[in-house]
Amino acid sequence: MDRVVEIIRVENVKKIYRMGDNEVKALDGVSLVVEEGEFLIVMGPSGSGKTTLLHLMGCLDKPTEGEIYIAATAVSKLNDSQLAKIRNKMIGFVFQQFNLLPRLTALENVELPMIYAGVPKAVRRKKAKELLELVGLGDRLHHRPTQLSGGQMQRVAIARALANDPMVLLADEPTGNLDSKSGEEILKIFSELNERGQTIVIVTHDPEVAKHGDRIVRMRDGKIVSEEVNVHA
Repeated sequence: MDRVVEIIRVENVKKIYRMGDNEVKALDGVSLVVEEGEFLIVMGPSGSGKTTLLHLMGCLDKPTEGEIYIAATAVSKLNDSQLAKIRNKMIGFVFQQFNLLPRLTALENVELPMIYAGVPKAVRRKKAKELLELVGLGDRLHHRPTQLSGGQMQRVAIARALANDPMVLLADEPTGNLDSKSGEEILKIFSELNERGQTIVIVTHDPEVAKHGDRIVRMRDGKIVSEEVNVHA
């Protein structure tokens, strides 16, 4: 029997935001495990806490209570420099707004995380080219974001997220700004990456996106309300 490897463990996490005299409980006692090779979908309406959970799993924020473990390392014990290292080396992010730098070409955008990681120029240039070919953009290497469609920009963002061989890809509404055809193409890329062994977590409110995952966790009012295994046709 294969040994289960935990990539992320969330233990009884609460996240409270203080706004003046008011407290907003974005997460209220959430526990969750993301296993190696899994394609997890976190679903919920706006305000359910799903994006807050993704940000905590991605070390973009820290919980008010509870603990998050990334590769068995307790996040709350880490300083900002250590957190930045985890974000750069272990986690790949894909956002709804793409977050590409407009002055850089597709190739240069994909190279960025490798620059921060100290990868030599020749090595990172070769790898960025390979990653863009992997997502079907081998003929768009020197195009800037303004010269690309929304679907193409998201492909660049996925290639960039893969630059440092992350343990997990975290995607926040990755098809939210795309038409349905482009969205399907992006989800196909995620599915193919997962088939190659990439661990993926996608946050969405879209049932069409949820069809692509192995497991669906549903959230409401800062809590996980249900969990189901997705049986693919």
